[in-house]
Formats: sequence, C-alpha cells, structure tokens
Amino acid sequence: MRVSVSHNRPKEEVVQSVDRHFDELFKEAGSLPVKLTIEHRSWQGSTMTFALTAKMGIISTPIKGTVEVTDRDVIVDADLGMLGRFINEKTAQQFLGSRVKGFLK
Repeated sequence: MRVSVSHNRPKEEVVQSVDRHFDELFKEAGSLPVKLTIEHRSWQGSTMTFALTAKMGIISTPIKGTVEVTDRDVIVDADLGMLGRFINEKTAQQFLGSRVKGFLK
C-alpha cells in the first residue's frame, strides 16, 4: 500500500514532524478494527523504516514499511501482510493520508 501526501514546508522540518508524530500516526486506528503496536523505527537520511504488529481479534500480523520525505511529498509504503485481506486498502490509504495531512499543518 502506498500513500503520498504533498507538503510545502522545508524537508528537514517535515522529517522532524514525522518523527515527533509517528506514534500518533499509528496510535489509534480510528475507524479500522485493529490495534497497532510499534516494534521498531529508524531513520536513514530522510527515510524512516518501521515495523509494527497489527492485532485484529485473535489474528496478529507484522506490518513493515518506510516513510520517505522528499522536497514535496511524504510517501508511506507499507506491506499490510495478512491484514490486507481483512481491511480495504482504500480505507487504510484514506486513514493514513488524513493522519499525515493532520500533522503537516
């Protein structure tokens, strides 16, 4: 799954904002019936690599991905694993897109 959100702020400022708000990005799944736990995150330049665990009822699956900050966009690439079979990708994209837009304001 890929989500791209445009921004017009300095790249370094956006990287700092993503770093500060990453926990909030996945903290509450909002309308998604899933609980997310952050396992790992690390930065290499302006790209963050992350790993989460998603729990939905008795099902638990890893989610891995990256958040890349370019001069004009924040791009989230995530492999939803098994969760992708239970949650509509468009719903997940809209959820993440609105969260990213929220902390870029």
